[in-house]
Amino acid sequence: MGDPLRRAESGTQLLARLEGRSALKNLEPYLFAEEGSPVHGDVIEFHGPEGTGKTEMLYHLVARCIIPKSGGGLEVKVMFIDTDYHFDMLRLVTILENRLAQRTEEIIKECLGRLFLVNCSSSTQLLLTLYSLENMFCTHPSLCLLILDSISAFYWIDRSNGGESLTLQEMNLKKCANFLEKLVSEHHLALFATTQMLMQKSANSAESFFPLKLTHETDTDYRPYLCKSWQQMVTHRIFFSKQCNSGNSKGFTVTSCHLKRNHVVKRSFSIAECGVQF
Repeated sequence: MGDPLRRAESGTQLLARLEGRSALKNLEPYLFAEEGSPVHGDVIEFHGPEGTGKTEMLYHLVARCIIPKSGGGLEVKVMFIDTDYHFDMLRLVTILENRLAQRTEEIIKECLGRLFLVNCSSSTQLLLTLYSLENMFCTHPSLCLLILDSISAFYWIDRSNGGESLTLQEMNLKKCANFLEKLVSEHHLALFATTQMLMQKSANSAESFFPLKLTHETDTDYRPYLCKSWQQMVTHRIFFSKQCNSGNSKGFTVTSCHLKRNHVVKRSFSIAECGVQF
């Protein structure tokens, strides 16, 4: 038996819902190695140590989405799943106030009404949350961006709870990854997820999930540690780092890799009161 909402949905309603997913190709051109990215179905991983601008970049993307078209935004809805409890609503409001020509309380509330924020404190809760969100994507055609900050938050807890069994250690994350792939594919979403730099690169690491060409071009200290289900669904991996040269006005760097086409681009950005600036 299927879900009642699915059973009641006609073919015409299905098409209308899928066509309602707005194009995200103008979300942030400087962030991607190819023009026209992201597209529906893309899974983008932000990877890097703390303090390199990953969460600030997420605020930047959220603001771009929820600001109305009249203000230069995309006017689409965003689902933000916060597992690190780092989300700062006041910071997002400050960015909106700096970017909107009309900074009235009504306009700010209208923008924030396009943002759905959920907190999760365990991988089990994350999995149950993802299951519960499917109907929401069905009923909100303009909800086209899913953000998960971060998907690696419960890595060490799950390893400890799984004992010596790798299968048990990765069980919840594997289920989360598989269901995320289903959501992204069936509901025409784009997914952004952050991962922390928990592992250092070893001599034999990363070759199966990171093409040799990209390994040389990115020059990043990267070692995959999450389950294969997650590694195989990522289409873009974007590395964040902080520049050591204090004389450079741009304090941060992103190295954007299109994993399917082996394209790499590097960009510098700074963080101001108004948010990320390339």
